[in-house]
Amino acid sequence: MPHGDDLAIHLYREHAAPLLRFVLSLNGGVRQDAEDVVQETLVRAWRNADRLDPKAGTLRPWLLTVARRLVIDEHRRRTARPPEVSDAALEHKAGDESVERALSQMEVAELLDTLSVPHREVLIATYLKGKSVAEAAADLGVPPGTVKSRVYYALRSLKVAAAERGLTQ
Repeated sequence: MPHGDDLAIHLYREHAAPLLRFVLSLNGGVRQDAEDVVQETLVRAWRNADRLDPKAGTLRPWLLTVARRLVIDEHRRRTARPPEVSDAALEHKAGDESVERALSQMEVAELLDTLSVPHREVLIATYLKGKSVAEAAADLGVPPGTVKSRVYYALRSLKVAAAERGLTQ
């Protein structure tokens, strides 16, 4: 059996490819992790060369056992604690402004539900969709004066409903 650097080269030439195939079958095909396991297996064989019996035949069964144990250890290490996450996930966390805006939108939606259908339709057309009185009147099929009066009474009703819920200052 070769010694020193020659042993390392011999181990790599003889056993790296079969070890890699074996480890890939164990770890779900993750090549980078498999290559790390093969490297560690061969390093351990090189470090323990004086303990290995060259008369025992091939080293392959010993190498396969070491590789299998390394894969098991890595699996246990990964499942023993939750995966780490980067700070990038926190950058997408909703800020206080987003939460406030969402709450305001929910409050507005609840207040709109307190209105009659005709009043709600004119507010949606004029305030939320940004249509003019004439455009809203044409869409709703009512005269422009009706749109104006419905907007007036709808806003007044909203103000009362908001005050009842403690939403006004």
